[in-house]
Amino acid sequence: MRTVAVAAGLAGALAALTACSGGGGGKSASSSTPHAGVTPTSSSGSKAATGASAELQGSWITTSGGKIVALVITQKKAGLFVTGSKSWCSGAAGRKAGKQMIHLTCPDGSKDRATGRVDSVDAKSLKVTWSGKTGQETYTKAEGGTLPTKPPGHLKKN
Repeated sequence: MRTVAVAAGLAGALAALTACSGGGGGKSASSSTPHAGVTPTSSSGSKAATGASAELQGSWITTSGGKIVALVITQKKAGLFVTGSKSWCSGAAGRKAGKQMIHLTCPDGSKDRATGRVDSVDAKSLKVTWSGKTGQETYTKAEGGTLPTKPPGHLKKN
């Protein structure tokens, strides 16, 4: 239960961070680094990226190496936190060349989850294949600031 409470807190904090518009006195973490892969270009660009689909919007949770991974997507912004580490990343999510993509920059230099291709998404689960050593991960949607009642299928004990 302690892990659930930690994940809920992280998901809430990440949601609050990614919801910020950056228009206030502080500098948005995602505004310091351009993300060419998902940044909209002029309307004449045929491969211009657009915002993340409505299905991608929200807080997503999975586990990796015994740690909780929280991925939050709000409009075109994306953020990721890993519990029990100082690892966090921020960036953008959107559609490019017909594919949903997530591009993250991690201050610690990690490339494990720098670029992710959305393989599938529905109301309850999200599958992302990361270009780094992480590979494919399946996330469960955290609705209304609460954690899922069941972990993703790959987390069940045999």
